[in-house]
Amino acid sequence: MEKEYAFYRGEEILATGTIAEIARTVGVKVETIKWYKYPSSKKRSTYSSLVPLDDEEDVS
Repeated sequence: MEKEYAFYRGEEILATGTIAEIARTVGVKVETIKWYKYPSSKKRSTYSSLVPLDDEEDVS
């Protein structure tokens, strides 16, 4: 199972899902979304960000 992320522009969530799903939803290349995972993106862009979603385990 691929890791899921939330893609933010400012404080607004634009999309959630895998990197490919987010790229399709936002209308950009997969490579563009992958770039937001790197530290260099955080230095250059404070407006958009890609945040990994934690896997929640069922603790029943």
